[in-house]
Amino acid sequence: MQDFIKINEKDNVVVAINTIPRGETVSVEMSGQERQITAREEIPAGHKMAVCDIPAGGEVIKYGYRIGNAKEDIRAGAWIHIHNVGTALGDLLEYSYEPVETEEKRTEDVTFMGFNRPDGKAGVRNEIWVIPTVGCVNNVATAVAAQAKAFLKGSVEDVIAFPHPYGCSQMGDDQEHTRTILADLINHPNAGGVLVLGLGCENSNIDVLLPYIGDYDENRVKFLVAQACEDEIAESVEIVKGLIDYAAGFEREPISVSRLVIGMKCGGSDGLSGITANPLVGSFSDLLISKGGTTILTEVPEMFGAETILMNRCANEELFHKTVDLINDFKNYFKSHNQTIYENPSPGNKKGGISTLEDKSLGCTQKSGSAPVKGVLQYGERVQTAGLNLLSAPGNDLVASTALAAAGAHIVLFTTGRGTPFASPVPTVKIATNSALAGKKANWIDFNAGVLVEDKDMAEETRHLFEYVVEVASGRQVCSEAAGFHDMAIFKQGVTL
Repeated sequence: MQDFIKINEKDNVVVAINTIPRGETVSVEMSGQERQITAREEIPAGHKMAVCDIPAGGEVIKYGYRIGNAKEDIRAGAWIHIHNVGTALGDLLEYSYEPVETEEKRTEDVTFMGFNRPDGKAGVRNEIWVIPTVGCVNNVATAVAAQAKAFLKGSVEDVIAFPHPYGCSQMGDDQEHTRTILADLINHPNAGGVLVLGLGCENSNIDVLLPYIGDYDENRVKFLVAQACEDEIAESVEIVKGLIDYAAGFEREPISVSRLVIGMKCGGSDGLSGITANPLVGSFSDLLISKGGTTILTEVPEMFGAETILMNRCANEELFHKTVDLINDFKNYFKSHNQTIYENPSPGNKKGGISTLEDKSLGCTQKSGSAPVKGVLQYGERVQTAGLNLLSAPGNDLVASTALAAAGAHIVLFTTGRGTPFASPVPTVKIATNSALAGKKANWIDFNAGVLVEDKDMAEETRHLFEYVVEVASGRQVCSEAAGFHDMAIFKQGVTL
């Protein structure tokens, strides 16, 4: 196995797969010729080494694209990182639609064992969800879920509470976001039954929330106002027992993967994220879409610097303009709070070898594969169009993953070079970028993409990941589910009263 990889023939850097000691000479192909490059200093695993001299102000190229400009003269063999490369990005930009040809393949259908719902949706879990309208009843919701687990039966897999700190003392978009996300989760097909638990005096009380929920099955969705009853926990548990009876009537049956919706998100990255896990998820996305399925890519700030790749894959000019708005609205959000647009990557990203936001973004967008963009969604909007969709949400792991679930994702594929135990409202598959992480944190990691720089090829691992996702959709628990973890977070932007 090589100690480094040159991702694109245009690159003037290589990425160390294993640490390259100072003084070690490596052979790199440059313009069709082998060139010997000696490391001038130790190059940590996941980090970049220059393979030619780069003058101050010159472009540093990775993935075939600029990831920043040299802050000083950089000699061949030098370690390239935040000390000698900086972002080349500016603020708001002008974009033009320059569509590229995208091939739309079709492959044979596959089925998973899921739950058909009366409204025509399909679920991959048959759980009972207890959703508080306001943070004041979080502990009640948690207590209800804990007590009601004793009454699980048949195909009903779990009773889960989703506490959050919102639902009152909010204004404007914040309040709308809370109501929209809660309604999205209430309508999610992974829940065979839902108890909406209100306090009674909150801004987003049950009566206010009902128009956001829309038409609902009265057998599936129940409501309780804590201030209107004598013992809210006991009464809630009785309601949940009835929901369990209802949901137990559903059984797993074969369902086409064309009805699957998969969210795609990355967490703390390392230098292999854009080489192993993210391209693997992109390859998976292309395969699912070829079978009529749907994927959703989010975390807009981590598209900055690579956004034109997505814009030019939009299926039409209307989607292109929606993508431009997606990007610029988030930039204006940063500017409105007097924050630097390109203040990224995080300390963990930098430690792993990511130097600039362009570096992060070009790796991040690998998760989109090569399919055309067929839909662009605002935060809280539910997916309507099969194929690749873009969703407005921040990079924060919990907020973005919750947004994916609210948009309709049955499962979230979460790539990570650093590792994390968190979950989301739906099964959250942790995909390691490197084998060391997968080995060390087997209690967190569900799938190891690190083998792609060892002895496995992309086609083989794409098939393995696809088969694994079908197993998860058919009931196989991921690590966070086995640990009993279920998280949610709502995007907060404004003041608290």
